[in-house]
Amino acid sequence: QVQLVESGGGLVQDGGSLRLSCAASGPNFSLHAMGWFREVPDQERELVATISRNGGNTYYSNSVKGRFLISRNNAKNTVSLQMNSLKPEDTAVYYCAARLIYSSDYVCKNSYEFNIWGQGTQVTVSS
Repeated sequence: QVQLVESGGGLVQDGGSLRLSCAASGPNFSLHAMGWFREVPDQERELVATISRNGGNTYYSNSVKGRFLISRNNAKNTVSLQMNSLKPEDTAVYYCAARLIYSSDYVCKNSYEFNIWGQGTQVTVSS
């Protein structure tokens, strides 16, 4: 199965931008639906954005809609999350996730649909 490594996290000021990347190694990246999630201590992991295998369909949580953009490059085995207009409440550990899936245009909308996870990258937004 694929293995996922996130990068791009860091410290940014309120209103700033960051771009997270997730590099996948292993077979058949293009056969996986992908997603970004985030987690803060003592809270459930929250879905941020997901994207279908072919990149044609995306899904966003209401809290990030209009500010974040998920994209993927199947030729480079990467998925990215462009985060704009960041707020202190976006502070979290961000995780990349994958799921091997038959449908090329299906977009996952729940964390339980994913079974492959990266190690996470910290994003801190200062006020």
